[in-house]
Amino acid sequence: MNATVRNLDENAYRALRERAAAEGKAVGDLFNEAIRAYLARVVVQQRKMSLRDLQPKPFPEGHERLSMEIDAVVYGAKP
Repeated sequence: MNATVRNLDENAYRALRERAAAEGKAVGDLFNEAIRAYLARVVVQQRKMSLRDLQPKPFPEGHERLSMEIDAVVYGAKP
């Protein structure tokens, strides 16, 4: 779809054109990416979050002693 957009910030549009050229993309492609990202962000912000929605994630392997290492840095304790 072709559309005319008015009242764009000239400096922002210039920066967008430069970014598009650097990435080998059309300005319209970057506009579409920006619009999709904005719409996705708005949907997430409108959804009410609860602590129940949080899911635990496993701690990365190799960091089993991390708490003791932090104590060593903060308090000068020996690991």
